Amino acid sequence: MNLLAIATALMLILHPGAHEAAANAGEGGEAPSEAISLINTEGQTIGQAVLTQKGDKVVIHLEAEKLTPGKHGIHIHQFGKCEAPDFKSAGDHFNPQGKQHGFNNPKGFHEGDLPNIEVDANGKVAIDITTAVVTLQPGHPNSIVKADGASLIIHEKADDYATDPAGNSGARIACGVIK
Repeated sequence: MNLLAIATALMLILHPGAHEAAANAGEGGEAPSEAISLINTEGQTIGQAVLTQKGDKVVIHLEAEKLTPGKHGIHIHQFGKCEAPDFKSAGDHFNPQGKQHGFNNPKGFHEGDLPNIEVDANGKVAIDITTAVVTLQPGHPNSIVKADGASLIIHEKADDYATDPAGNSGARIACGVIK
């Protein structure tokens, strides 16, 4: 028995729930992940996001700067295109089930809907966002790893979590391509 198999067996015995991480591990025992650069409307890099599959959830670790202080909507959009200055090339919110927008919408919400982020007084944000409605596992209907990609968009204003189609969150001010 090799060392990796022994370590995995011990992890499963000693840590209940670790089977999820082991079951979703990619080659080399690492969970699928992807790092993306974020650009602003002028095409300048302002940050990055690392998306990591953790069990049945995706964790988005976002770090960005040069943003307006306050709350901003953030969403996963349907296409992996970030053409400045308006990022409309990213399409609508990722929504394979055809639901309406917003966490407060009684008819459900888009898979691309995420909680608002808070940018500090210096124009910086560093946050982890967890979503259980998308996956980085290719081949699933809710996978954001697909032939035409997807994108992560930050909007100029907070999402109101109700108004269809985008929560009155305003213009798209930053974008990153998910491949």
